[in-house]
Amino acid sequence: MASQTDSKRNEIDGNDLEQVMKKYDRESNVRVFTGKPAIIVKAILIGFSLFCIWVTLFATFLEEIRLTSFMGMIVLLGFMYYPAKKDNNRVNHIPWYDIVGMVLGTGAFLYYTFNADGIIQQGTRFEPYQILIAVIGIAALLEVTRRSVGWPILIVALFFIVYALVYGLTNPSAIGRLRYLVRNLFYAKTGILSTPINVCSKYIVVFIIFGAFLERTGISELFINLANCIAGRFAGGPAKVAVISSALCGMVSGSSVGNTVTTGSVTIPMMKDTGYKAEFSGAVEAAASTGGQIMPPIMGAAAFLMADIIGVPYSDILVRAIFPAVLYFTGIFIAVHLEAKKHGLTGIPVEKLPRLSHLLKRIYLLVPLVLLVVWVSKNMMTMQRAASFAIVAAIAVGIIDGFVGGERFTIKKFFEALEAGGKGTITVGAACGVAGIISGTITMTGLANEMINAIVAIAGDKLFIALFLTMLCCIVLGMGVPTTATYCIMAATCAPILTRMGVPILAAHFFVFYFGIVADITPPVALAAYAGSAIAKSNPMRTAYAATKMAVGAFLIPYIFCFNPKILFIDTGVDGSLVVAYITAFIGIVGVASALEGYLLTDMIIIERLLLIVGGIMLIFPGLLTDGLGVAIIAVGVAMQVIRRKNRLQIGSGT
Repeated sequence: MASQTDSKRNEIDGNDLEQVMKKYDRESNVRVFTGKPAIIVKAILIGFSLFCIWVTLFATFLEEIRLTSFMGMIVLLGFMYYPAKKDNNRVNHIPWYDIVGMVLGTGAFLYYTFNADGIIQQGTRFEPYQILIAVIGIAALLEVTRRSVGWPILIVALFFIVYALVYGLTNPSAIGRLRYLVRNLFYAKTGILSTPINVCSKYIVVFIIFGAFLERTGISELFINLANCIAGRFAGGPAKVAVISSALCGMVSGSSVGNTVTTGSVTIPMMKDTGYKAEFSGAVEAAASTGGQIMPPIMGAAAFLMADIIGVPYSDILVRAIFPAVLYFTGIFIAVHLEAKKHGLTGIPVEKLPRLSHLLKRIYLLVPLVLLVVWVSKNMMTMQRAASFAIVAAIAVGIIDGFVGGERFTIKKFFEALEAGGKGTITVGAACGVAGIISGTITMTGLANEMINAIVAIAGDKLFIALFLTMLCCIVLGMGVPTTATYCIMAATCAPILTRMGVPILAAHFFVFYFGIVADITPPVALAAYAGSAIAKSNPMRTAYAATKMAVGAFLIPYIFCFNPKILFIDTGVDGSLVVAYITAFIGIVGVASALEGYLLTDMIIIERLLLIVGGIMLIFPGLLTDGLGVAIIAVGVAMQVIRRKNRLQIGSGT
């Protein structure tokens, strides 16, 4: 009887999680297929994944053929898999208008695929029917993006398109402006076929498939259990487990909402049972899951784009991202530790924790990740080839795991991973295509230049003002937009602002990358925080504010590496000044995190919180004077805490 009850409870929980995903993650709002239609859809998705792997490894045909065939499949799968409305989801049913959109949209891109040579040769001379085909292709892509990604990125794209047609282009004829815009967005490499979709079809898709295979080897469960062994027994253990496991799982998933729901379904109830408030529990998971996208080695998908746009090896991005990621999670870890100390929260009983010796027997599950890092960092092979071989390694360790007591990696799991990889590519591909439209339109109209000039004029020679205004732009434009697309937009509009102000290009791109990501937990459109609140059954807005406060590192770290690029190993080696920069950055993060929590050794009074915040912010700015003052001010605040705690203990003991 008890087992039936537990089974029913798990089933209800599973249904709840599915509803959370559908509400906050557009990617989960898919059509329902059963029987033969389900088999056909799965076969198409599997075939798409295999096609993408083959193309990235072996195809030698024109780039235009590769990109347009890829986009044709994205449009086909988008209309087939995603309904026009959430509630329009009859089993095994695709409405006639979706079939029309699917055929016309896919046909528009495949027209380019099969006529690529002629289209390239004809230059700028396009017939009216070719412009019509381009309009159909663009419209179909925008609609697929609306269905699979959501309205925010579509609104941004439509705004820039309308701006270009009404104000941005110099051609006096409305028809002339339309022809010019459509031609450049569809047929040239300045729009849909630009860097975002090129990188997506070449690198990102293989890493998405790799992530799908990793998930089916049981690596997420291993990460959660390892986190339990490391931190579960200590004060506030479940929250620390959430931070560690979300950082590890998030680097593989690349989705803030998906990671929040996946790991949060385990960690959030544990946190609440330990004594953490519901809002705090949801906020911890959301903040940590969002940070998973800045965690090497995979860092979601945007890191590939950054490497391509800046023109540096992907391994460079990985190495430079390590310390900022450590700082980010240090801030969250400090917050959950102090919250636990503040309320006297205990850890998980030792007898309920998994044994490390048992987990170490399955450490081979990490082999695919280790191999991937080695292959990429040592430049032993291209990124796409490294990811493809890592997929083979994941299959191998999955098979081995089945023989030593884990869950068997079956043929069914193999095809499920390919299916999940194909499905995950739809949203990223659509978002990258629309990001290309946005960046192309901005470039064509010169709007990016106007934005850069305006912010530079307002900031004058004050870098802090330029950074602050750029931060606001990134957060606003990134709300509700997937990380990959957000970064594409930021790279085209905001990063040049900072480089104009003298910030090194790598630091500028890391800055916009970070603030594009934290839009997922920043009100009012904090999708990851809202997903966490749904699982925690807490107030969504309070959870979002708590997550924003907890992720203070993400708001400070970008300023640190813009003012002090040494943090990113820019123009420096490992020397004394680098060590000082790391130590002061760490002290600053701890000081600000403690002040926001309102507790260090005991409850803080206002003056102590102000001292720690001011001291922490001063440590952002490099220099002997600011570092000295910052450390001194924090030391005063800590000394006041020590004295007040000592007095409180003496009063409590009656001495």
